[in-house]
Amino acid sequence: MATVHESVRVNVPLAQAYNQWTQFEEFPRFMSGIESVRQVDEALVHFTTGIAGVRREFDARITTQVPDERIAWESVDAPRSKGEVTFRASSATETEITVDLDWQPETPAERLGAGTRLDDRLVKRDLQKFKEFIEHRETETGGWRGSITEGHVD
Repeated sequence: MATVHESVRVNVPLAQAYNQWTQFEEFPRFMSGIESVRQVDEALVHFTTGIAGVRREFDARITTQVPDERIAWESVDAPRSKGEVTFRASSATETEITVDLDWQPETPAERLGAGTRLDDRLVKRDLQKFKEFIEHRETETGGWRGSITEGHVD
């Protein structure tokens, strides 16, 4: 299994950074390889990706969501993945965002990318794009403040 651990500090308050991240359908605006995201319900998200000429569709279930703290997920089907994004206020106007991702590379190109840490560089670049996206807005595009525990909406 491949792993990625990357962080970024954004110059917006914690709630603004968290709220924007909950707008999963906006991911294609700052995440490479994400063609579209559709929120099926509060705890299920459908992704369409196109990476290195490989197009995939898959579902991810949000297993834990604690407002202003963390969002954890795991894939429902292939490609196998799970991860977590955490949010921590660095100050009243800055937020540290950390992404931890574990996934199972399936193709030779995916195994090569994981072996050369290309995955880390892509996530780091996507976090930088999120930073630019959120810092150049007066406010987030929306926000969902609900909680999810063990895959169930509280």
